[in-house]
Amino acid sequence: MGTLGFGYTCRMTALAQDPRDLRILLLENIHASAREMLAAEGLRVETLNGALREDELLARLEGVHILGIRSKTQVRKEVLSQAKSLMAVGAFCIGTNQIDLADANLAGVPVFNAPFSNTRSVAELVIAEIVLLARQLGDRSREVHAGTWRKVASGCYEVRGKTLGIVGYGHIGSQVGVLAEAMGMRVVSFDIRTTMSIGNARALDLLDELLAASDFVTLHVPETPQTKNLMGRRELGKMKPGSYLINASRGTVVDIEALADAVRSGHIAGAAVDVYPEEPETNSDGFVTALQGLPNVLLTPHIGGSTEEAQAAIGREVAISLLRYIEQGTTTGAVNFPGAELPRADQTHRLVNVHRNVPGVLRDINRIVSDRNANIRSQLLATDNNVGYLIMDLDSDVVREVSSDIAALQTSIRTRVLE
Repeated sequence: MGTLGFGYTCRMTALAQDPRDLRILLLENIHASAREMLAAEGLRVETLNGALREDELLARLEGVHILGIRSKTQVRKEVLSQAKSLMAVGAFCIGTNQIDLADANLAGVPVFNAPFSNTRSVAELVIAEIVLLARQLGDRSREVHAGTWRKVASGCYEVRGKTLGIVGYGHIGSQVGVLAEAMGMRVVSFDIRTTMSIGNARALDLLDELLAASDFVTLHVPETPQTKNLMGRRELGKMKPGSYLINASRGTVVDIEALADAVRSGHIAGAAVDVYPEEPETNSDGFVTALQGLPNVLLTPHIGGSTEEAQAAIGREVAISLLRYIEQGTTTGAVNFPGAELPRADQTHRLVNVHRNVPGVLRDINRIVSDRNANIRSQLLATDNNVGYLIMDLDSDVVREVSSDIAALQTSIRTRVLE
């Protein structure tokens, strides 16, 4: 086997694989909609309710071709380098920071996620939290549960006519804006990309401008080095006195200690936090944060997308992506891989190949096809900086010989024939 130069070894998977021979492992109580869709196609599906530690995951991945996870299972370089049969990973959530995407790319393993399916659930939670914070309902409910009757109007407001600032105007942020406008709120947004505003929402050029103008600020950004502590002491200080902060995006986006201090000082009138820099691995683990016990602070355990509707839709969305990859070799929508989709030509044999993106690979592959007297009916090559992904339909019955020859190339990472 050839060495790739990236720390991985070529996987010479050249045999045709009947989908019914593929094994799929779904962890973390992924919704039954995914299992049902995959099993309906004849795939062998095993499910586990919880997440797995790295050593447990490696043991379970022996002979597994497709792995499905949510947010707790960590798929790191060690796992990707040792899981020889792994073909793809499905992240049944929006975020993919629990997966080493670059290493998965180099290992020839596309990663598919669900960027759309829980949009409404998160947006509705944010809208509910806006009202809860404006009326201090978390505190009033807790007091009545404790037997205290404290009927007050001071510091409680309608949300109509207030300004909502949305940081990150993507799928979720834009939906939050639509719902907020329906409640009579003014909406402004900030995004590092150029986005099209929906309704009467107005895009601002600077984050500081948004913070100064907003009565409520809600965060909807990914976890990147650029967004780490996006809301730190300086940014919290730029917020309008008496305003509110909501974070249902990623835990590393907010400096929790700084937010706690801002709430204690009264500069921030309340906050709703659903995600944290460090979160328990299981529901039975304890949890501590500096925000606990503070007035008008809503703390929830990462449940933004935790509705029956969202989880069922996520199951279907990712399962469809995995089935298209298994059956057609389609990588459209993969977050770490060249996107390729080629209509299947009738009466052909489909071969897919992942290889190092270096000069001469396509020349070598086409020479193999020619030497085997095979005819290419259709062919598509997509590349990124590190790898190339080739889909090729042949009208010859020597496809297995062709695939074996291609897999033997020093540049090949993995090769598969689709039956």
